[in-house]
Amino acid sequence: MTVDAQQRGLVLVVEDEPAIADLVRLYLSRDGFGVHLERDGAAGLAAARRLRPVACVLDISLPGLAGTEVCRRLREGGDWTPVIFLTARDDEVDRIVGLELGADDYVTKPFSPRELVARVRAVLRRTAGVPAGTDRPRVVGAVILDPARRTVTADGAPVQLTSTEFDLLAHLMARPGRVFTREELLAGVWGYAAHAGTRTVDVHVAQVRAKLGAAGVIRTHRGVGYAADG
Repeated sequence: MTVDAQQRGLVLVVEDEPAIADLVRLYLSRDGFGVHLERDGAAGLAAARRLRPVACVLDISLPGLAGTEVCRRLREGGDWTPVIFLTARDDEVDRIVGLELGADDYVTKPFSPRELVARVRAVLRRTAGVPAGTDRPRVVGAVILDPARRTVTADGAPVQLTSTEFDLLAHLMARPGRVFTREELLAGVWGYAAHAGTRTVDVHVAQVRAKLGAAGVIRTHRGVGYAADG
């Protein structure tokens, strides 16, 4: 089922449980999003490549091709469309694996459809642009981050980050040397500290460090949090 994209853009929802899919579609549509539904992973991957949605909501346990595999193939193909996982698994290991594959967020079933819509809006808000006066490139060590173009280079080489990874690095680089607690980062980057565990921050920091390589600028302050080199 396809609904023409409305003012907020088109969201791809890949969910094999009809009742959940219809509920997600209803709430996203009410919030001004267009919605395209698919029931299995292979069809979802094809739709993501064909439709170029503003965001993807993927169930992890899909027929044929798991949601994690759909995300992995998108990222390997250079597609960094924001991805939010839906999962019935409340296992931290599963959530961490999803984030390591390049997902931007996850919601555990049963979930509030209003919360899911809020998560989608939060991810898109972070990628929609930056206010005037905050769009100047930020330089820390060998890392250059351009908020306006949402690009990062390390030692002169481009670095591909998910939207959440980019926002985490931008948040730290906006105030070099300032140590942020995990709770502050959850509130400042994710925007919903009460609904997420601090392990989420650790996983994203590890991912950013791995991608920056030797040019890494994020430092751990044991027992406190993280900071970009001052």
